[in-house]
Amino acid sequence: MGIVIQIAGSLLVLLGFALAQWGVLDLKSKRYLVLNTVGSAILAVDAVIGQQWGFLLLEGVWAIVSAVSLLAVLRGRAPRPTH
Repeated sequence: MGIVIQIAGSLLVLLGFALAQWGVLDLKSKRYLVLNTVGSAILAVDAVIGQQWGFLLLEGVWAIVSAVSLLAVLRGRAPRPTH
């Protein structure tokens, strides 16, 4: 079951990335940020369970950054532009 969860989380993150690269989703869109937040949070929880600390660092930070950006968008404040 663990591998199914890993694949699901990975597919969510990769789907958001691919759709953004293909110009289908904006990097600051709710859909993109939800895909990244949910996918990376799933992978972070799986990393905790598996005691994979490096992977937890990566996915945990990814989830936090995505969630903060998502909250900003939901509150009507777009995240700072990237240059």
